Amino acid sequence: MSAPHAAPIIAAGQRVRTRIAPSPTGFLHLGTARTALFSWAFARHHRGEFVLRIEDTDVARSSEASVEQILASMRWLGLDHDEGPIFQMQRLERYTAVAARLLADNKAYYCYATPAELETMREGQRARGEKALYDGRWRPEPGKALPPIPEGVSPVIRFRNPAAGVVNWDDLVKGPITIANHEIDDLVIVRADGVPTYNFAVVVDDVDMRISHVFRGDEHVNNTPWQINIFAALGAPLPAFAHVPIILGDDGHKLSKRRGAVSVTAYEDMGYLPEAMLNYLARLGWSHGDDEIFSREQMVAWFDGSHLSKSPAQWDPVKLDWVNAHYLRALDARRLLALATAQLARRGIVAPATDAVLRACVVFKDRCSTGAELADWLGAIYGDVAPGAEDLALHVTDAVRPALATLRDKLATVPWDKASIAAAIKETLVAHGLKMPQLAPAVRVLVCGRAQTPSLDAVLEVFERETVRARLARR
Repeated sequence: MSAPHAAPIIAAGQRVRTRIAPSPTGFLHLGTARTALFSWAFARHHRGEFVLRIEDTDVARSSEASVEQILASMRWLGLDHDEGPIFQMQRLERYTAVAARLLADNKAYYCYATPAELETMREGQRARGEKALYDGRWRPEPGKALPPIPEGVSPVIRFRNPAAGVVNWDDLVKGPITIANHEIDDLVIVRADGVPTYNFAVVVDDVDMRISHVFRGDEHVNNTPWQINIFAALGAPLPAFAHVPIILGDDGHKLSKRRGAVSVTAYEDMGYLPEAMLNYLARLGWSHGDDEIFSREQMVAWFDGSHLSKSPAQWDPVKLDWVNAHYLRALDARRLLALATAQLARRGIVAPATDAVLRACVVFKDRCSTGAELADWLGAIYGDVAPGAEDLALHVTDAVRPALATLRDKLATVPWDKASIAAAIKETLVAHGLKMPQLAPAVRVLVCGRAQTPSLDAVLEVFERETVRARLARR
C-alpha cells in the first residue's frame, strides 16, 4: 500500500473553511460524525471556520426530527460550528439564479424526456451491453434538430458536461484521480419541480460559502467529476477534496443501520462519553504515530490533513469500550455523578442523595466500560436484584447458610463503614471455620445478584444497612 498523502499546503493568506453537510433523512451516523470530526479538526488546526449545512432538498424524506437529532449529536460531540445551520431549501432562489446563468451561457439546457422514455433508453443500452448514460437527445448542438417540445411535460435542467477531455484532481487521501468525461453524462441539476439536485446544490453552496477543503466519504468519488466540471463552468475556484474510506462493521461488511446501533445519539444513550467517541472515531482512518489516547486539543494540534488512511477502517466495539473505560475512570465527580443519574433515570430509577450515588460510582467505575454498565451496578443498590438459580445453587450452600445468618446479625449493630463491615466478615469466618472464597461469593450473589464484585466490604458499605440484611435473609 502506498504511503499516506502528505499534508495539504495552505497558501499564504488562504482562509481554511470546511463544512459538514448531512441530509436530514435519518440520524447522524458514525461515518458522517467521523467526517465532521475531520472537517472540524482541520479547520481548528488552521484557525479557520467550520460550517454546518443541512442538505434538505430531498423534501419527501427529510424531517424536523432528523434535523434535531443531527444538531443534538453535534452538540454532544462538541463539534461547534462557526456558521449555520444553513438549510438548502431556504436557498432555492440562489440555485434558480445560478441555473439561469448556466442556461444563458449554454452550459445547461432543458430536457423534456419523461421518466418512461429514459427507462426505455437505459433498457436498450443495457441490452446492447453499454453503460447506461443519458443519450443527449435534448442537448443542443450546432445543426442539430431537437424533438418537438411535448405538451404538459415540465422539463428538468441538465448540465452540459464536456464531451471530451478528462477530469483530474489530487485527492488528499487517494492521491491523483483521472476520469474521462465520456464516462459521465449530462446530469440533471434542477428537477421538474424546481428543486436542485445534490450535485448542483453542493457546488453552489461550496462556492458561496468559500469552502476550501472538503472531507467526505469515498462514496462521493463518483460525484466529484460532475462537481468539478460545474465549478469550472461557474469559473469558481476548486476546493481540495479528501475522500475517506468507509467504516466496516465488526463483521467486515459496511457499517449500516442493520448492524447494531450506529447513530451518534444511540451511543450517548448507552452511556458513552463524547471525548471517548471522538478519540475512537479519529483513529478510524487517521493516526498520529502510535498514540491511541489523546485529547481533543491534541488532535487539533496534530490534524494537518496528513496520515489519512486509504484503507477502510473497521469498527471494533471492544476497542471503543477500552477507550471509553479509560475516560470513564478519569471523570471528575460532577460528570461522573451526572452520567450515573442520567443512566439511572433511563431505567426509571430516581437516585437518593447525590453523595451516596457518588460513593457508589467510585466503588464500581473501574469495573465499567460505559455509563450503562455503571447503572447496572447502581441498579442493584437502588432497585431490586434477582440472583440466578445457578449462582444460588453454586454459592449459597448448606455449608455457608449458618455463616450468612451470623453475618446478618453482626451487621445489625456495627458502625456502617468499610472497616467495621470488614471486621464483621472476618469474625464470621473465624466463628464458622470458613475461608473468604466460601462466604464472599454467597454474600455477593444475595446482595448484588452476581458472584464477582469489587472488594466486598467496600461494596456493602454503599448499600443501606437494612437492604443488605434483608437480602442476606432471603436464602
